[in-house]
Amino acid sequence: MLTAAVSTTASAQRLPSTVTPVHYDITVSPRLADAKFGGRETIKLRVSAATSTIVLNAAEITFGDVSISAGGRQQRAVVTTDAAKEQATFSFPNPVPPGDADLTVAYDGILNDDLRGLYLSKANNRRYAVTQLEATDARRMFPSFDEPAFKATYAITAIIDKNDNAISNGAVISDTPGPGPSQHTVKFETTPKMSTYLVALAVGDFECISGAADGTPVRICSTPEKKSLTAFALESTQKIVEYYNRYYSIKYPFKKLDIVAVPDFAAGAMENTGAIFYRETLLLAKPDASVGVRKAIAAVLAHEIAHQWFGDLVTMQWWDDIWLNEGFANWMMSKPIKEWRPDWKVELDEVNDNHRAMNLDALRATRPIRSKASTPAEISELFDPIAYEKGAAVLRMLEAWVGPQDFQKAVNVYIEKFKYGNARAEDFWGTLTTVTGKPVDKVMASFVDQPGLPLVSIDLTCAGGNSRAVLSQDRYFRDPAPSGAAAPLWQIPVCLQSSSGDSRCEVLQQKRQEVSFTGCPAWVMGNDGARGYYRAALSPSMVRTMAEKVEMLEPAERMAVLADEWGLVRAGRHDISTFMDLVSGFGGERTAAVMQTLSGLLGTAAEEYTTPQTAEAYRGWVGKQFAPALREIGVVGTASDDDERKALRAALVGIVGGIARD
Repeated sequence: MLTAAVSTTASAQRLPSTVTPVHYDITVSPRLADAKFGGRETIKLRVSAATSTIVLNAAEITFGDVSISAGGRQQRAVVTTDAAKEQATFSFPNPVPPGDADLTVAYDGILNDDLRGLYLSKANNRRYAVTQLEATDARRMFPSFDEPAFKATYAITAIIDKNDNAISNGAVISDTPGPGPSQHTVKFETTPKMSTYLVALAVGDFECISGAADGTPVRICSTPEKKSLTAFALESTQKIVEYYNRYYSIKYPFKKLDIVAVPDFAAGAMENTGAIFYRETLLLAKPDASVGVRKAIAAVLAHEIAHQWFGDLVTMQWWDDIWLNEGFANWMMSKPIKEWRPDWKVELDEVNDNHRAMNLDALRATRPIRSKASTPAEISELFDPIAYEKGAAVLRMLEAWVGPQDFQKAVNVYIEKFKYGNARAEDFWGTLTTVTGKPVDKVMASFVDQPGLPLVSIDLTCAGGNSRAVLSQDRYFRDPAPSGAAAPLWQIPVCLQSSSGDSRCEVLQQKRQEVSFTGCPAWVMGNDGARGYYRAALSPSMVRTMAEKVEMLEPAERMAVLADEWGLVRAGRHDISTFMDLVSGFGGERTAAVMQTLSGLLGTAAEEYTTPQTAEAYRGWVGKQFAPALREIGVVGTASDDDERKALRAALVGIVGGIARD
């Protein structure tokens, strides 16, 4: 899921594990006019010990008859509900024996306007019924064992108005008139095993365009008047699925893929198995849409489609590991786009994503990636940038450290082992450790289970024709560190690159460690490849020396050096003059993403570090540095300008016009 849905404040209570679901047969009849729906379900259960009660989740549900068939006997239940715990208890006159059982429930629900559960959506004077069940709202659509570890299969049937159609996880296997004169009944193919929160249903006048990816049917669906805006999403989806089919050892694991633009959708997008739902603005685009719009659509598609493997096929055991689903999807989403559209340079977007995570993680109030959660409200809070962006940033660091091929191999071993089941983070990093032979488990645990951002300081000395880099770690705070704060100890894969091109990667396990270099380089880049999840601190003198040859670094590394130095200024560890010395080396910069980074930092410096007495001198200095670049590419564009040149010009105009006021 791209963003979190609304949560409730139910008190904590996990369901008993003596009764588990195997299969749900669910019939839903939405009544759009009065915003209600009727439901009937039969849940095939496995009972491990005799019990007179069965507890499951239900919210905003009114129960009719409830009965169970087990051990050759059928019994009716007495139903009691606990609204605070969002639970229903079915009590039976005689114990239900161990073995298989069929629980049949008749019920009614409401199509709420809270954009959760099975809810009411409106557009163009039409009404729609749409699901958003993550994290804990399947219980509003059907009484269920609404925890991710209770995986089961689902056979969904929808009784709907004859003028509407329905989309669900499975393909349509029958569509028959009735039962009423103005209704028809749509039955969907039984799903593979999946968690409750991945069930999907959309009812309304949706229309679709069709395609295929490696033989898998693909549709992009929307309300009728927006069908013309779906072509780019179809092209993107096909490219993304084809890439993932090559990356994963298991090809797309479901029989079809529907992508649906939904009116009134709280989440940005939701990775329902085989039927992904999107907010319209994150899926639909005109043919002449800007590169920014197209990149955003492709990224969200790649994120949600990645979940079909990591999240849907293999699901976390409990919500405290939701970061692994979301962080993995954020990490994965750039890969197909890099291959398809290398001109978009999304690898530089990843650098920005890393530093957004670092900026949040540098606050005193940050949390560990993995945090405990029991109530729906606590679970909802876990869907935040720490889970998404920090999770992805740590995975990027790990991939760079162990190597992309070994990382890919380990991912596929993990998916093969846990497919159609549930796993913990320890299962993931344990697999990585076994496959790569590197202590991934120790590194991951140090980043996942404790809060904060490491600061790696690098002190370079030369003697006898060889250099020694002393690395030390501390916790980085955006604002000056609180006095007496105890710094955690991370195990950090630190990769260094010297001015002579010598590279070294070491796991920094202690407060201080040494790394040797041949010769006496003038400076060391503290985050080779810009993949490390840490701030790198060089001495002011080393920063000034690096500025003279900053073009030797890759664009991603130049962005990282700027962000790190700015972070040291913000934390009171370096003077602003050191940052300005570094910026002085960027007069020859011609990469749009780097220039956009400069624009943001220079603008912030103008706002926060100048005074009325120094502002004019600062503006003059900025103009001197960057006006020549703007004169070179021209203030006015030409028809032959590509997206990169347009973005570079825009950034330079912002710097020279907006900051320097030239």
